[in-house]
Amino acid sequence: MITELGHFALVLAFLVACVQAVVPLIGAHRRWPGWMAFAEPAANMQFLLTALSFAALTYAFVTSDFSLKLVTLNSHSAKPMLYKITGVWGNHEGSMLLWVLIVTLFGAFAAWFGGNLPPTLKARVLAVQGMIGVAFFAFILFTSNPFLRMAVPPFDGQDLNPLLQDPGLAFHPPFLYLGYVGLSMTFSFAVAALIEGRIDAAWGRWVRPYTLAAWVFLTIGIGLGSWWAYYELGWGGFWFWDPVENASFMPWLIAAALLHSAIVVEKRESMKSWTVLLAIIAFGFSMVGAFITRSGVLTSVHAFATDPERGMFLLLITAVFMLGGLTLFAARANMMQAKGVFSLVSRESALVVNNILLGVAAFVVFVGTIWPLVSEMLFDRKLSVGAPFFNMAFTPFMVVLGLVLPLGAMLPWKRGNLRRVAGSLRYAFVLALAVGALAWAMQSGRSALGPVGLFLGAWLVSGAAVDLWGRTGRSGNRLSRLGRLPRADWGKAVAHAGLGVTMAGVAGLMAWETEDIRVLQVGESLELSGYELTLLDVREIDGPNYDSTQGVVRLVQDGKEISTLYPEKRFYPVAKMPTTEAAIDIGFWRDVYVVVGDPQDNGGWAVRTYYKPLANWIWGGSILMALGGALSLSDRRYRVAAGANKARAVSGGVPAE
Repeated sequence: MITELGHFALVLAFLVACVQAVVPLIGAHRRWPGWMAFAEPAANMQFLLTALSFAALTYAFVTSDFSLKLVTLNSHSAKPMLYKITGVWGNHEGSMLLWVLIVTLFGAFAAWFGGNLPPTLKARVLAVQGMIGVAFFAFILFTSNPFLRMAVPPFDGQDLNPLLQDPGLAFHPPFLYLGYVGLSMTFSFAVAALIEGRIDAAWGRWVRPYTLAAWVFLTIGIGLGSWWAYYELGWGGFWFWDPVENASFMPWLIAAALLHSAIVVEKRESMKSWTVLLAIIAFGFSMVGAFITRSGVLTSVHAFATDPERGMFLLLITAVFMLGGLTLFAARANMMQAKGVFSLVSRESALVVNNILLGVAAFVVFVGTIWPLVSEMLFDRKLSVGAPFFNMAFTPFMVVLGLVLPLGAMLPWKRGNLRRVAGSLRYAFVLALAVGALAWAMQSGRSALGPVGLFLGAWLVSGAAVDLWGRTGRSGNRLSRLGRLPRADWGKAVAHAGLGVTMAGVAGLMAWETEDIRVLQVGESLELSGYELTLLDVREIDGPNYDSTQGVVRLVQDGKEISTLYPEKRFYPVAKMPTTEAAIDIGFWRDVYVVVGDPQDNGGWAVRTYYKPLANWIWGGSILMALGGALSLSDRRYRVAAGANKARAVSGGVPAE
């Protein structure tokens, strides 16, 4: 009964979305208040109905209702409760229901907190968001219905993919989808503003919180996915340049550019075309990610489905929204002339450089991702594009971005003095240079990767600190003023510093990682970068829904035992699938990473060990970037109520021409 209610609620939500996509748009065009006002209750009802549908599907998973085909294929009665719940989105159909739930959630946010928006713009934003909802409700109901029944329900299910039965990956998709779908709001704002013919400073302020929220969620989601790959897959890597990984990274890069572009629109009423175009493209890349994950056109270990029909449906949705948005953008291009002028040396120019670097970097990732498909279609050649290409083509743009970021962040608006800004950063540069030189002197090899990465990291962190300190004035109680600075200033500094920490972590890990693979007998030891690891025992243990071969490894440094590690090799009998559970001794400066493999003919065990310097700086930097975004989002200037009066004051003026 509950699942039928969930299915019925999903159909009703689709119908509400259809009405929401049409009525407010007509009302805004005709200036009919009643029709425009319909958008708010429609957005609320759409969200409530979708939430009811999602709750019903969750109930089916929690209660192991194997009369539902989706539950049978992705759950099991012996599975721990956490993974019964996360199994709801650990599959194609459930993940798309989560996707559309978040679409409706963001629409409801615009209804709840959009009281400061002009009625016509608000109606058009919610109508466009309703159109996006229509497309995805149709996709779910016609190709990916999660409420299909089994004619003869089995006694038990086939279990969730064991790789997904992990806390890191349990929360990775919701955060990633909040980022993906959050960019649908920036698309809706862009299209609504193009229809309305007004893009001004107020619009820049309205669109920024949604862009910032989407970017923060994407940062968290990508970080969680990278962390999961690092400790769960057993190969010791944090990024594989897999097509699905790239599909999440491209919107992150474009969203970062969009975020900085919207600042210029808000502050200076410049870069309007940049901002609107980036808002459209950012959502387009999110759609490309959905297509890659579910179409099967590109091989990926992260793929949810490999159904070409579903892929064509998603490709059609992407084409309709992108062509529609870009056509409207082209038609309104002459109405987006910049108001403010600025010199070559200014913050506006620095942000243009920032956007070019991020945009080209995203394009490089896009080309590398789709090139195997293009090669097979046009040249009948199968090839793969791997890490060497991406590392070589992508890294230079990030190096240049790291170099210019502290300078650009401190340049004043309109016109600046580069020599003065460089002078204020001289000590930060000397510190960064010293850190890079120290790393060069200490390393055993002569690769420039590690020292350059640490130099850039120190340069970004110290540059952010100088920028923050410079905002306290030149005299008086500067420490007191530091605590009273706007949260947006703190957020910018923390996010830029987080990028520096991540850059240093990536460079340090890639430059100085050491690896040892050998067969060990129980009681034997090995040396790894100054550590002694001894295989004390290998034993069989029973998990809640798996069998495990667990190693016991003692870690010793300078004759002192540091910890005991327990790497595992698990086997899930229902899914008939093995997984590797690495054991990691986590430290601030390094990780010691141990994996136990298969038994050997001579009675020993295959053991892989890694020494990973600065590994946790990668995710520590991600946390700092997300924290910086959250701090900026909490700034009083971006609380909707705080800007309501100003928004109403400007709602009738400053057209985009």
